[in-house]
Amino acid sequence: MRTCTEEDCDREAAVRLHVPWAENRLVCAAHGRVLAQKAGIVANPIEDANL
Repeated sequence: MRTCTEEDCDREAAVRLHVPWAENRLVCAAHGRVLAQKAGIVANPIEDANL
């Protein structure tokens, strides 16, 4: 199981964020929803994640 890369989060990673100005990140669904609202960030679901 891959975990969310956000600080203090231990949820399973469900989304791959493509961030043009930084490294791509694997995050949980909750962080993915919030962070994908920023201009330029593209969120793609991880196919084998248990949502």
